[in-house]
Amino acid sequence: MDGSMAGSAAPAASGGRDPVPQGADGFDGLGLRPDDLPDGLVVADESGRVICFNAAAARITALHPAEALGLPIDRVLPLEDIEGHRWWPLTDPYHGLAIRTGQPERNLLLPGGREVLVSARYVRDHPTGPVRRLIVALRGTEARRRTERSHAELIATVAHELRSPLTSVKGFTATLLAKWERFTEDQKKLMLETVDADANRVTRLIAELLDISRIDSGRLEVRRQPVDIAAAVKKHVDAHVAAGQPADRFALRVADALPALWADPDKIDQVLGNLLENAVRHGGGTVTIEVSSAPSKDGTEGTAVTVSDEGPGIPEESVGRVFTRFWRGSKRGGTGLGLYIVKGIVEAHGGSIAVGRAPGSGAQFRFILPVGAPAYLA
Repeated sequence: MDGSMAGSAAPAASGGRDPVPQGADGFDGLGLRPDDLPDGLVVADESGRVICFNAAAARITALHPAEALGLPIDRVLPLEDIEGHRWWPLTDPYHGLAIRTGQPERNLLLPGGREVLVSARYVRDHPTGPVRRLIVALRGTEARRRTERSHAELIATVAHELRSPLTSVKGFTATLLAKWERFTEDQKKLMLETVDADANRVTRLIAELLDISRIDSGRLEVRRQPVDIAAAVKKHVDAHVAAGQPADRFALRVADALPALWADPDKIDQVLGNLLENAVRHGGGTVTIEVSSAPSKDGTEGTAVTVSDEGPGIPEESVGRVFTRFWRGSKRGGTGLGLYIVKGIVEAHGGSIAVGRAPGSGAQFRFILPVGAPAYLA
């Protein structure tokens, strides 16, 4: 780009002002320096020449501050949009509408096709006066790309998990419709039971996807009701026994005089179901469930549930990733979203959850929920 955006009358150096030294104190006396900022900061004076170019801006643009200071900002940052249009002539901060205060963040390109997130602020002495300072913030796109990759992986995982049950449902229903008279009643019943089980699996996957969306957006609703947590745990244990697990594989220990717990019963069922399923499928030996009172993370009265197994446990290097998306441990299978949802549900109740090693060297999950009684019962 040619020259300074402020016009040919711009002073040769920096509008009659010395460039801001990169190590100077400032920021309203807070003792912060431009180089202390995590994002790129580029400041131009009233003539459009760069007077501040911090270390983060140098890292993002691959320019040394000495190469930028004193030059017109449109030469230092020759930005273009994804359609190839030059950004500075489009925005025209110095000669555009005097009521504008800046530009919202958007994705632009530096030379070589390097993507950068750019926003701008116009500083004026009075609302419609000339621009005295042009402040440009730069951010790399790595965080956004990680988010996009995570979303793409989520879609791919769910699509893969949906394909198998939907293929089964389609195959069995098509077969029954085409050859209904050829099957015995027992064969028809078996096929319909399989279709029903696969339909339930699809429903669970869709529910997981909706839960993740609500957790990520902070919109997971908790409808508090009185919950008998001991009875809820026993219901899940009985379900596993009915499904074929030996009754002596489970040990349920419930403390006396538990505080009255107010929580969302459906979501607590989801948490208990996931933790017990993990212990049964991936653990070994006896699965021990302990229910007791415990202080919550804010120091108020709470209820703790601990699920332990006697399996190989979780490797030390994996403990920090247990509650992240797609963590599946050493065994494949499943979406790897269950524990991520469990953590989101517990935290939506104001509680906390942790994982560690059980006394028998297996895995141990422990979550604590605040009692959460309504105000009128306090």
